[in-house]
Amino acid sequence: MRDRVLTGLGPVVGVLVAGVLLTGCQHRQGQVPAPEVAVMEIQPSRVDLTTELPARVSAFLMAEVRPQVNGIILKRAFTEGSDVKAGQLLYQLDPAPYQAALASAQATLAKAEANLPSLSSKAERSGQLAAIHAVGQQDLDDAVAAHKQGEAEILSAKAAVDAASVNLGYTRITAPISGRVGKSAVTVGALATAYQATDFTTIQQLDPVYVDAPQSTAYLLELRRNLAAGRIRNTEAGEAKVKLLLEDGTPYPNGGVLKFSDVTVDPSTGSVNLRMLFPNPNHLLLPGMYARVVIQEGTTDHALLVPQQGVTHDPKGEPIAWVVENAKVVQRSLKVDRAIGSKWLVTAGLAAGDQLIMEGLLKVRPGMTVRTVPFHEPAPANATTN
Repeated sequence: MRDRVLTGLGPVVGVLVAGVLLTGCQHRQGQVPAPEVAVMEIQPSRVDLTTELPARVSAFLMAEVRPQVNGIILKRAFTEGSDVKAGQLLYQLDPAPYQAALASAQATLAKAEANLPSLSSKAERSGQLAAIHAVGQQDLDDAVAAHKQGEAEILSAKAAVDAASVNLGYTRITAPISGRVGKSAVTVGALATAYQATDFTTIQQLDPVYVDAPQSTAYLLELRRNLAAGRIRNTEAGEAKVKLLLEDGTPYPNGGVLKFSDVTVDPSTGSVNLRMLFPNPNHLLLPGMYARVVIQEGTTDHALLVPQQGVTHDPKGEPIAWVVENAKVVQRSLKVDRAIGSKWLVTAGLAAGDQLIMEGLLKVRPGMTVRTVPFHEPAPANATTN
């Protein structure tokens, strides 16, 4: 009887044991492990802030050469594209008419000077005779007036001589500044007209040169706020240093300085003009040349540089980042100032010591518990290992 009872209980016990084992397996299968993410701890660093702008080169000095008197061009005394000195002869106009005018003015002056002694003596004698009532007062007045008129004629003749001498000098058209002269717009034998609209040639001083670049007023306002708040330290003596990239992207060997910003805003673009000065000893920079300037704004000692890999964007296009706080995922909205190399300069939304998720973003959502491992940045492509 006892054997029959035990025999009957065997299948029941087996079913119970199997149920307990199955329940334990199902319980273990329901425990999903926390996903693993690679994080990087954000640390502040010292960064030199720069801005790159398109720019154009312009001459330091430029003079348009025009005639100041009429005349026929007798010769051109320079080579196009050469360097000239201030005062150097460029063109010679026919001086003959002006030499004749000067000689005539000098003759008129000599005549006036020759008449003056006689008029002076007559005025003096009339004064003596008038004192003894030998002549009338009218005669004295006429003699004195004639003497003064003679003096005035001398002054007028001298002015005419000076004017004729100046006009004769204008027949020699000289360089007003030192620099490089351009092509000549006239040839020998052409007629020159005083102060004509078309210039004969142009001289440009090429060492140093100006480089002009537009910059938005919104950027300038933000820069001033950052300087006032102490987030950026200005450069030495408040004068920004500037570097130049040539049109083909190669760096220009000589550095420059920011001289001033224009005081007028262009209403069509909302920008002001920045003018920089660069030495140009080899005349590598030519007026009108396109270039890019890199302006050193200042330095910030606590910049948060975040790899672009760790920054995404929400549906509105705003930058966001994912960080780990107390083993849980938290989304942060960011304010990004600019890109510096392959990193973003973050001004708000992150703080020193934050654990930024760099890898594993597709596996997480806000509030999820995660396991963290250190993120290792890939070595540069040209790095070598021993």
